[in-house]
Amino acid sequence: MADGCLGPAACKVLQFSLPLRFNPTAASAAAAIAIASSSSTCSRSISMTSPRSTALHASVNPSQPSLLVFSGGTAFNGVVEDLKKLTTRVAHVLPVSDDGGSTAEIVRVLGGPAVGDIRSRCLRLSDESTSEALAVRTLLGHRLPLDALLAKSEWYRIVEGEHPLWKGVSRPYRETIRAFLAYFQNQILRRSSESFCFSNGSIGNFFFAGARIFFQSLDAAIFLFSRVSGIPTESLVLPVISTNDRLTLGCELWDGTIIRGQNEISHPTKGSMEPINKECSSVQALPSRIKRVFYMSSEGKNLLHEVFPTANPTVLEQLSEVDCIVYAMGSLFTSICPSLVLLGIGEIISSRSCLKVLLLNGSHDRETSGFSASCFVTAITDALNRTYGDSNNCLNNLPSDYINALLVPRDGQIPVDVQNLAAQGIFHVITVDSIYDPKVGPTFDSKSLIKALTDLIGEYMSML
Repeated sequence: MADGCLGPAACKVLQFSLPLRFNPTAASAAAAIAIASSSSTCSRSISMTSPRSTALHASVNPSQPSLLVFSGGTAFNGVVEDLKKLTTRVAHVLPVSDDGGSTAEIVRVLGGPAVGDIRSRCLRLSDESTSEALAVRTLLGHRLPLDALLAKSEWYRIVEGEHPLWKGVSRPYRETIRAFLAYFQNQILRRSSESFCFSNGSIGNFFFAGARIFFQSLDAAIFLFSRVSGIPTESLVLPVISTNDRLTLGCELWDGTIIRGQNEISHPTKGSMEPINKECSSVQALPSRIKRVFYMSSEGKNLLHEVFPTANPTVLEQLSEVDCIVYAMGSLFTSICPSLVLLGIGEIISSRSCLKVLLLNGSHDRETSGFSASCFVTAITDALNRTYGDSNNCLNNLPSDYINALLVPRDGQIPVDVQNLAAQGIFHVITVDSIYDPKVGPTFDSKSLIKALTDLIGEYMSML
């Protein structure tokens, strides 16, 4: 990208200093100029073409298989790099209900959907082929200190453009990124009644939030982030629900207990801003197993304040077209199931004759204590059938309509009850080499996992 591509006007409006000389009007103008002034002469210019249009008409290699992956923002991240060697035609579907850590602070003060999982996946997919790409990735992946005062001080140095993290980022990219960071800061200052805590804050989350509020569109914010971070156009990062509203995940336990909030279900932190500890032994066990997850608001349609958001149309469109559907490893009820309980998801998956594979976790967590492999299958089937939700929206499909292959990490802690799986109609169970992570236990060896997926996809596609 040629220096000065955005023109002198963008440089002028960005000449401000925080916090005393912050100019919100300038920040808004800078954001608009940064987008509107992109040029075809820029090697990585930002185009405001419709994200959906771009997704559907991107130039792709038809020899690569197309995948749709349901996952959260952590467990599957370790596979993303090796997955690129199989295909870049991947639609990553992620929930927008995460309410832990610094994401919770953004949602508390500014509202809107949680973007932490989406930001995390975007960073894993981002370009790192040049020194500038690496510099942008490092900047957007940076977290502020846990100490609130140190975090606020470092944040001002970053948004003012004085932090060493800007080294290696050319002026056009610096202006574009700073414009949205400044817009995010402006939104915080406008809510003077709420004191924002920058502790452990993610710069990528702040950029994302600024873009979403500026465009009033989560899709547009993802599109901008994807272009800034150099994600291949055929690799899609899709929120399962396309919304500007705050979404709260709830769960009902088998003993009737209702828990409100994704973090309270999976990794309760009692309001701490520290990084979430996902070791099974670090949190208290649930009093009863989880029966179902659902979405809640303060003005729901029943006593549980349950609401029924609409699935992202692009997710439904991709589900109808891909060669393989993957339920990734991760938090079963708070990362995977929130994407499965929406209207239309179960209908489309059950109608497809493609490969549908579950990647089994290597260890138990708070949500799945005592589960066997068939319990995972049952939970996914119940979520897609919406078995325990509104009786008018329930399906009655078989487990084999949703899952036809199971990949299991070698030496994993989840019992693989082959007879129960066979009773569910699942006979294709493949053991994959694993590695031992001292924090979470056995996990898939990513290269072995991708090879197993490659072989499975090839086998199923050869049968068509």
